[in-house]
Amino acid sequence: MVQYAVPRRGVPRAASLRKWALGAPGVTIRVVGAREGLLLNKRYRGKASATNVLSFPYAKGKGDIVLCHPVIAREARAQGKTLAAHYAHLVVHGVLHLRGYDHADRRGAARMERAEIRTLRRFGLRNPYE
Repeated sequence: MVQYAVPRRGVPRAASLRKWALGAPGVTIRVVGAREGLLLNKRYRGKASATNVLSFPYAKGKGDIVLCHPVIAREARAQGKTLAAHYAHLVVHGVLHLRGYDHADRRGAARMERAEIRTLRRFGLRNPYE
C-alpha cells in the first residue's frame, strides 16, 4: 500500500514505489512532508530534524516505510541525482531494514550497500555511492 500525506506533484507514482519495494507483501510506504517527518524522527529516534527514510518493522520483512519528500528532494538536488533515482535508493534501503539489514557498524553497512547496489542495478540505476 502507498499513502501520500503530501501533494503528489513531483512525487513518484505508487506503481514506481511498489516496484522499488520489490513487490514486498506487507509493506506500507507513506510519503510525508517535513512536519510529519520531523515528528516521527523526534518521537522514534530522538532526532530534532526530519530524515529521508524511516523503517518500522512489525514482522519478518513486513512493516512501514516513511519517506520525507522535502528531505529527499533537497538531497537529490545536492547530490546531483534524479529524484526518481534517490527515491528508488531510499525505498530499497527501507525494505532492506525491514528484512533485517542494518548499517550500525562497518561490516553491516558494507553488506547493506552491496545489497542496495545490486538491487538498484536490476532497475537500471547506478551505484548511489559513487
